[in-house]
Amino acid sequence: MHETKRERFLRVAETRTNKIISLMGLLGNCSNKNNYEYTDRDVKNIMDALEEELSLLKTKFKIDKRKKFTLK
Repeated sequence: MHETKRERFLRVAETRTNKIISLMGLLGNCSNKNNYEYTDRDVKNIMDALEEELSLLKTKFKIDKRKKFTLK
């Protein structure tokens, strides 16, 4: 049976989102100072990189809501 574009999106997006959430949890494990040593600058660099990627992702999903100009 042929998978629709919607069905494919739901399957792929859900899998990828869950994978990212899981990886973020693993990254969060690095905050344990009993196992790792890091600086505030290190944390800022990580957060900046993640925020930049999230911003780019949001831009990709934005729908152009501007209406086309018409004199009618």
